[in-house]
Amino acid sequence: MNDQSDPRSSFETSGTVLEDALRMYEDAYEGAGFAAARTDRPFAYRFRGVGNDQISFRSTRFDARVRGEVELQDEYAVMWTADGGGRIDIGRDEAQLRPGSPMMFPTGRPFVFELADVRQSLVQFERTHLEEMAAELHGVQPGPLVFDHTAAPRPEDLRVWNQQVQRAAGVVLGSPPVSVIGLAEIARATALALLKTFPHRLLAPQVPLPQGATGRVREAVEYMHAFAHTPISTTDVADHVGLSVRGLQQAFQRQVGTAPNSMLRGIRLDRIREELRRGAPGELTVAAVAVRWGFAHLGRFSAAYATRFGEYPRDTLQA
Repeated sequence: MNDQSDPRSSFETSGTVLEDALRMYEDAYEGAGFAAARTDRPFAYRFRGVGNDQISFRSTRFDARVRGEVELQDEYAVMWTADGGGRIDIGRDEAQLRPGSPMMFPTGRPFVFELADVRQSLVQFERTHLEEMAAELHGVQPGPLVFDHTAAPRPEDLRVWNQQVQRAAGVVLGSPPVSVIGLAEIARATALALLKTFPHRLLAPQVPLPQGATGRVREAVEYMHAFAHTPISTTDVADHVGLSVRGLQQAFQRQVGTAPNSMLRGIRLDRIREELRRGAPGELTVAAVAVRWGFAHLGRFSAAYATRFGEYPRDTLQA
């Protein structure tokens, strides 16, 4: 991309050497055991990816038969073919690929695939982003998503999904520059369309409740866990449980011995620690993670983090 303010990045490669293609695809999908055999077509491949750390579009041409194992650890993906076909999740919940029918990749475990002479497209979402959208949609704490790739979406839902994908492709793959806000909006709309189209369940982890929390205090803590990734305040929490801010503060002090804003800050610090532990120094920064979770002053954030965990956030990221 030419515009330095454009948040998209792109990668494209092509060729006619089968071994080069296998190495590239193994790297791109963190796969293993990729093997290929030529068909009656002259072999050629082409791969293109465009997007950012929330949403990306990928397209593939592969004129051969290929088999391998992949596991999507940091993303969720919807795939469809315009030509060719194959099988997904061989030996387990096997599903056949049919041109024009989108399918979720299996999640949470490795799966074996076999494709032949495909023209394939994918929409991929960063794992945390989609899980936060699902938590917001379902009103629960973020957790892993499990999609049923063997279940066919309803035709009316697929129509909405296809329309949204077309709109998103026009933005993500289009030549005009895209703003950070514009790309975030299209990523959010496409993520919500995916969640409303493809059958799934959310494995929400058990919310850790402080001892003594009952009634509205318990409900408030559960709400904080579910929506900590959004810019909620204690006023929003109080409104949700039907108390005044002062009433919420008194209830928290009486039942759990702390203030509601302190608990919300602690939940967000815990989430930041989880994200820093998963990340790598070259892939994200402490400042970016802190701002995303609502900490605008980096010095005060670092001090609060060190008080809670006994180390500075940069140490967690480096480790």
